[in-house]
Amino acid sequence: MSQTTEGLDNWLRPLEIDHSTLLSLSRQLSDTFKHLALHSDAQFLSTPITRLPTGEEQGKYLAIDLGGTNLRVGFLELLGPGLTSLECEHDQLESHCSNGAALHASSVNQFRRLHEKAWPIGEHLKVDKAEDFFSWIGDCIAEVVAAEIKVVSLAGQVVPDEIPLGIAFSFPMMQKTLDQATLMPMGKGFAITSNLDLGEMLLAGYTRHTVSSSHIGITSTALPRIKIAAIINDTVATLASLAYAMGSSPLKKTTMGLIVGTGCNATIPMNVSSLHPSKRPNSSPSPAGTSVIINTEWAIKGAAQPLRNLSLITQWDTILDRATISPGFQPFEYMVAGHYLGELVRLIVLDYFTTILHIDPSILPSALLQRTAVTTTFLTRAVAPSKDASALAMLLNATPGFAATSNWIWTPELAQVLLQVNKRVIRRSIALIAAATVGLLDCAGELTNTDLIEPSGADKPRAFEVERIVACTGGLILQYEGYMAQMQASINDIVNCFVPETPHVRVSLREAPDGGIIGAGVLAATVAPSVF
Repeated sequence: MSQTTEGLDNWLRPLEIDHSTLLSLSRQLSDTFKHLALHSDAQFLSTPITRLPTGEEQGKYLAIDLGGTNLRVGFLELLGPGLTSLECEHDQLESHCSNGAALHASSVNQFRRLHEKAWPIGEHLKVDKAEDFFSWIGDCIAEVVAAEIKVVSLAGQVVPDEIPLGIAFSFPMMQKTLDQATLMPMGKGFAITSNLDLGEMLLAGYTRHTVSSSHIGITSTALPRIKIAAIINDTVATLASLAYAMGSSPLKKTTMGLIVGTGCNATIPMNVSSLHPSKRPNSSPSPAGTSVIINTEWAIKGAAQPLRNLSLITQWDTILDRATISPGFQPFEYMVAGHYLGELVRLIVLDYFTTILHIDPSILPSALLQRTAVTTTFLTRAVAPSKDASALAMLLNATPGFAATSNWIWTPELAQVLLQVNKRVIRRSIALIAAATVGLLDCAGELTNTDLIEPSGADKPRAFEVERIVACTGGLILQYEGYMAQMQASINDIVNCFVPETPHVRVSLREAPDGGIIGAGVLAATVAPSVF
């Protein structure tokens, strides 16, 4: 099998991106993002949010996070500042911080997460009628609300008539007010049509639980109504969650939200002067310097031209794109996001085995022949941790879909191909998102610190170091071994060359685990009083 790995490096060369190309990509993306902010009606969408949480918010709020893979529902009790670390430890409170470790109460704001549950979104739900999908969501919300109402009733407290709800939604939408949103094409394998009122659909799915009913002798108690306080994109929620926890100052602020999971998206505050007039708050003139939080939807096709200019879209990307529900809709996401990377690895491995090694497809394991059978979850949990090809070969030979048969067995050489393809695909994902992150920060004017230079002598100005924090969440960036660390290193390299005239700007990636559901509750608290 010496032939197995011969030429593999050359075969995978289209996935490699050198430093100069990455720098060019970042600059071109910055220019593209500026153009989209001014002209696109499908990307760089304004939200109704002009300020981030202060950290003073308190109260108990219902929150849901609807992603491409899971639905999460729970109550979030915001406790605000002022607790000592001893009190926090005693009460077993959650600390929301960058590395998952406990921080002193003076460093983060505290909260409790109550009755939280998660449900996987079945593939049939993604292609069902919208009414059926939202009815299922309503049932899940009702289960969590019932659990909280039971606790409230047993404690002798007054059950509210209506509960404020914050929603984090990981799909494109148009908004004019914080409590209303209109769906756009969803992507991520969903076939639900656009132009639906998200709030109305959610309320309709839940409403039947607000009336008492009896079925086969079993009576169900009416639950309180829900009132939508805030609908936000999950990237905005991620940004808000870390901003609530960390606070900000001119020298150090959470300035961008990033999700790299099933899909990929980013959010950032932008000055209204850089936006098309229709994207500005209330479509009216705003004071100079006013910012609004932007949901970039940067993965949609409008941002793809730099990828084409630099010949970064490979033949395998094109094959994958053509097989999706919406070909051409999200070319950047197809190259970087968890929903697609497993399939991309499968396509490349299959192509190498059949084209270069001339293996008869009829003897290959079913996982290599069936579309989407190789998942990014499998790559994360099984392939990436395997440092040794022999150990991986043993694992593959015992794994359904990959297992050895009378005609096929994974040798260490063949397993090495899978290891290397996976490594290159992930490395490219990291590089592309790093370039896009720097490009977006530059687009929003966050990579300069000229406002923070003060005289320190007759001819020598003194520049402060400015830290711009990117709040990160998503299964791929948080769970794939080494992903975040490699991305941080790539960002450092790009920034050092991107803004050599302002070397005091530092971009830091920080974890914001479960930022969607936490941010939804936090932003609900900025606009609605607690009823508990």
